[in-house]
Order: sequence, then structure tokens, then C-alpha cells
Amino acid sequence: MDRRELIELTNKVYRQTLLFPKKEPLRYRIRETADSILSSLTEWEVLHNLNGGNLFKPSKEKDLVFELEKELLLISSYFDIVKWQNWVSYFDIIKIEAEYEKLKKSFSVVKIKEPVVKKEEKKIEKVERIKKPIAKTPELDERKMKILDILKKKEKVQVWEIKEILSDVSKRTLRRDFDNLLKQGLVERIGESNNTFYKII
Repeated sequence: MDRRELIELTNKVYRQTLLFPKKEPLRYRIRETADSILSSLTEWEVLHNLNGGNLFKPSKEKDLVFELEKELLLISSYFDIVKWQNWVSYFDIIKIEAEYEKLKKSFSVVKIKEPVVKKEEKKIEKVERIKKPIAKTPELDERKMKILDILKKKEKVQVWEIKEILSDVSKRTLRRDFDNLLKQGLVERIGESNNTFYKII
């Protein structure tokens, strides 16, 4: 995520928090955390661009990484609280949260690329390769887990509602995912044609 996208994401947070009650403390805490994430990532970018990253001290890097991870976890926790309030659209918050999650993943990739100790990196890569197939079977991949997570938070949903959250996935693929979840007995279908809803069992 580049700086322009990060600024736009911070602006989205500001627009959403405008809809919170005026004296609600979360209104300001979420904004402060979003500002802090923007500040930390800007600092990260500046330090890495200075002289090809040669001026970047390892202790400063560790502090910055720790601070950023803490802020991303904090804003995620705040969003979990907001989702259960009636101040803003549940789906708008989910979209913003997904963008921060994407940011967190892209930042993790940057960290892994930084050379620390080559032997340790190789060990970590091997462990990750071993764990992935065990943790995620082909029947229940990351997308289906996200669908189940949304269903846990909402009583029932239609395919188009999931499509709004997972915008890069086609409706046809989402229908196949729901059929797969139905076969596994994890969800049930209610209604038919345009009034078809899915809920968790």
C-alpha cells in the first residue's frame, strides 16, 4: 500500500468516525490510532529510502515494527467494538478493517524480506511450508473461513452481502463456496431464488 492509499484509508476512518456520537471516546481513539499508523509507516518509508536503507539502525527498526504491530492490533480491536454498535454500517467497518489487514500482511512481507540471519529465515520458511497444508485443507480455505467468520457475526446473509466485503471474488465463486459449506454441514440455506439466505448451523 503506497502513501496515497494509506492517506485515503486514514480519511475513510475520519469519515466513518464522524458518524459516531459526539462525546464517544472511541471516535477520537480510532482517529489517533489511524494517525499513528500513518506516522509509523511514513517513518518506516523515510528510513528505508535514506541512503538505500544504510542509515537504518536495527534497534530503531525493532521499535518501529513493534509499535506498528501494536497499533494495527489496537485499531482492529476498536473496530471489533464498533461493529456491534449501531453508529455506522457494519459492512463499511468490515471494508476498512480488511484494508488494514491487507496493510498488515504487506508490512509483514516487507519485514521478512529484510536480511537478519539467513539460516533462521530458511528455518522459518520450512516451518511455514509444513504448517500451511495442515492448517488449511482444500475444503476450508481462507476465503471460506472469512465467510464463516462473517456468518458468526451476522444472523444470516445473502451472497451479494458477502460480495460487498470480498469485492475481488465473483458471485459465482461465492455460490460455489456456499455449496461447499452446505455439503460439509457448516451452513444452511433458507429461502429460494432472490430471497436465498445462508446462516451458520
